[in-house]
Amino acid sequence: MPKSIALIYPYPQLLGCQLLQGLAIIGPEALQGQAVPAGSHVRLNLQTGEREAKLQSEDKFRNNLKGKSFKDLKSTLAKFKEGAEVESSKKDKARQAEVKRLFRPIEELKKDFNELNVVIETDMQIMVRLINKFNSSSSSLEEKIAALFDLEYYVHQMDNAQDLLSFGGLQVVINGLNSTEPLVKEYAAFVLGAAFSSNPKVQVEAVEAGALQKLLVILATEQPFTAKKKVLFALCSLLRHFPYAQRQFLKLGGLQVLRSLVQEKGAEVLAVRVVTLLYDLVTEKMFAEEEAELTQQTSPEKLQQYRQVHLLPGLREQGWCEITAHLLALPEHDAREKVLQTLGVLLATCRDHYRQDPQLSRTLASLQVEYQALASLELQDGEDEGYFRELLGSVNSLLKELR
Repeated sequence: MPKSIALIYPYPQLLGCQLLQGLAIIGPEALQGQAVPAGSHVRLNLQTGEREAKLQSEDKFRNNLKGKSFKDLKSTLAKFKEGAEVESSKKDKARQAEVKRLFRPIEELKKDFNELNVVIETDMQIMVRLINKFNSSSSSLEEKIAALFDLEYYVHQMDNAQDLLSFGGLQVVINGLNSTEPLVKEYAAFVLGAAFSSNPKVQVEAVEAGALQKLLVILATEQPFTAKKKVLFALCSLLRHFPYAQRQFLKLGGLQVLRSLVQEKGAEVLAVRVVTLLYDLVTEKMFAEEEAELTQQTSPEKLQQYRQVHLLPGLREQGWCEITAHLLALPEHDAREKVLQTLGVLLATCRDHYRQDPQLSRTLASLQVEYQALASLELQDGEDEGYFRELLGSVNSLLKELR
């Protein structure tokens, strides 16, 4: 027969008990109501007939704290916090050590690579090497083209393009436009177009170095289509957001050069790019003047430069009203979109020419019918604001203005 039976009381029970530290001995004579904490172990001692209850660990902890002063408790908590900080510091140091292991100083890497006969070059060093390769008389045509091709990748970055100025590399590339090799002209223009893009410092230096004249000469003379394509790209990059270059472009007869270019047989792709450039230049000046009136943020000097760019009168005088209108007959929707945009911004300048052009009227009427049908198909497909609906809107707007 067991000496005692253990019972677990999940809830406080009213027992005749006397609570002791660690163990409560309950005698038959102690029948007064006492609460035993929930979860306490209670057993009946069969030898003595007494019931015994064991206190929980929480009570032990609470009893252990009894008798301790506030100062002692504060000291205990401080030690606990200090231990946590030490543990956190150890983790931080371990993390720093791991970072150092994964990411080593550049000098150490250079030393290791030197031992392996591997050289690490900065972007500047690479560009200097490429310019020297391109400019060397001992380099083959293939090596020169490869150097220009690689250089174009680096000068996309604004800082690199400006660094190209610091050691004379930009002038070397500009001089490449004088080459008798069409491929050299093409890839030199490729590099220049990347370097000019949204980089005023390089644009200024390029104009001062004669790049604008050289680009126009290539476009005005017989050259392979691919070369003219890259040269036109460089010209666009040089003119955009640079009113000083735009004014020089007009003085140098740039509009006449572009007019001859778009009228060449098989030059439809270039014609669309030229029209897009003209649209960008006209709207750029308009926005600059509107912004100056509304916000007073455009610098007076730059606004004055834009006002000296007499682009719209030049377009009218050079026959661009008729040229742009005839380009609307191009079959590609993307090309038509760009031409329609340009016709819109030239409307105030070219209204009389447009009204007197029977071919333009026929073309607009034909496009209206075509885009009405395509816009209806878009609506059937659930496209309320479709591409052809926008084109139809442009056509309708022009027809309304020309009535």
